[in-house]
Amino acid sequence: MSSASENSPAQAATSGLKPGSIARYVIEPEGLIRVGARPGLWAYLKGIWKFRHFIYFDSQARIAAGHDEDRLGKIWLVLNPILNGATYYFVFGLLLGTGKGIPNFLGYLIIGTFMFRFTTQAIINGARSINNNKSVVQAFNFPRATLPVAANLREFMANVPAYVVMIILLLVIPPLENITWLWLLMIPLVALQFLFNLGLSLVLARIVTRFSDFVHIISFGTRIWLYLSAVFFSIDRFAEHPALVTLMHMNPMYCVLEIARDCLLYGSVPDLSRWLVLIGWTAVLLIAGTVIFWLAEESYGQERS
Repeated sequence: MSSASENSPAQAATSGLKPGSIARYVIEPEGLIRVGARPGLWAYLKGIWKFRHFIYFDSQARIAAGHDEDRLGKIWLVLNPILNGATYYFVFGLLLGTGKGIPNFLGYLIIGTFMFRFTTQAIINGARSINNNKSVVQAFNFPRATLPVAANLREFMANVPAYVVMIILLLVIPPLENITWLWLLMIPLVALQFLFNLGLSLVLARIVTRFSDFVHIISFGTRIWLYLSAVFFSIDRFAEHPALVTLMHMNPMYCVLEIARDCLLYGSVPDLSRWLVLIGWTAVLLIAGTVIFWLAEESYGQERS
């Protein structure tokens, strides 16, 4: 690769060239990287790590600005799951009686609504993260996966106070729960839930950037998922349908809620199979989501959606 330029008299004098002569410069192509090119997978992952400060501060800034126009501001981060739980308690607990036979149904419902909302908000915002930031994607060169990662970190940080309120509610609403060592299992559980959300977000973000209408299917799917995760009823209602019970046992969100309820409400060690199902889903989605998203790295910001 070479370039040519015509020298001015001053440049020619200092370089020893005759005025009006053409100087040729040879540029070696080694080391040059095409703008927007997809790096190798390992280099791509290292690139995401290099942007960790951007991910963190972007998450913080968006949380701070998310409720600026509301008078109650960040209080809505806690009020939303509380109001959702109150609505479900009135409709399903009082009107439909789905809480019959469930010990501490109010606590059962609180855990279901708070923890399920974390996952739905994370995957919806993660799926939209590329389309919602097209101008940034088109203007700057950076690993595009940082956007769904930032969206998931933002939801995690936003839900920390909500989870604290969830714990407080379990301690102050009768029947009062006792704190045991099992409560510590909530730390790896929430970590697994975060990684599960991230893996699913990467898969959905790839689909949504290609077919933007898929966002509506995600919203519809999360509502169905809500009913299939035993948020406000017990799986014992389907004891006569073993196939349905087995299917629900393979539902990762049912496993999340079941583990949390065993730890926080019933003081029992969660079934190992629940952990294995959740870990399996998380590992598959995280690996597959990363690869699927990475393979389309060069197309983001260029596709019609």
